[in-house]
Amino acid sequence: MSTPAPRRALVVIDVQNEYFEGGGLPIEYPPIEDTLPNVTRAMDAAHAAGTPVVVVRHHAPKGAPVFQADTHNGQLHPEIAKRPRDHLVTKAFPSVFTGTDFADWLARHEIDTLSVAGYMTQNCDASTVYEAMHRGLNVEFLADASGALPYENAAGKVSAEEIHRVFSVVFHSNFAAVTTTAAWIAAMQEGQVIAKDNVVMSNRRARGLG
Repeated sequence: MSTPAPRRALVVIDVQNEYFEGGGLPIEYPPIEDTLPNVTRAMDAAHAAGTPVVVVRHHAPKGAPVFQADTHNGQLHPEIAKRPRDHLVTKAFPSVFTGTDFADWLARHEIDTLSVAGYMTQNCDASTVYEAMHRGLNVEFLADASGALPYENAAGKVSAEEIHRVFSVVFHSNFAAVTTTAAWIAAMQEGQVIAKDNVVMSNRRARGLG
């Protein structure tokens, strides 16, 4: 028996000016000059194939230092704003599901697979990936159409590259099939499933047993 084609939606998370040069949270890895063209390439391919595109923006409460709705940095990047979309979600929490109509929209359109792109890997992308998996959805993560920024706090210091790499490996072990934009476009056009890995085999390989 053949596997039914995924009913995908491309979810473009928070590609807003805040993450670009001049914003308060510049994405570092992968370089945003590489990832933004991949986001727009995925959007264009999805639109051409009839795959729904959901654009997400984050608006913070008044007084917050970033993502203010009435500022330039809080707006969608022009390359995202000018492209066709099937649904727009405005959120105030990391997960696209929290406090929005996103879950209802997915159910109405019988979506079973979320294809996540956008920013940032360790925050809104991760929150959405985890919650989607817990809700029984299949998830794909376009690793070269997303990105991270570095952190330093009382728990330690970590580079953007380390964060993006570690989250990608963890996602692929259980939560989401991690893929490239080119591979995702091909699978989307052909109606193919992109497989994720599993915790046991991911660990066995790391111990030299796989």
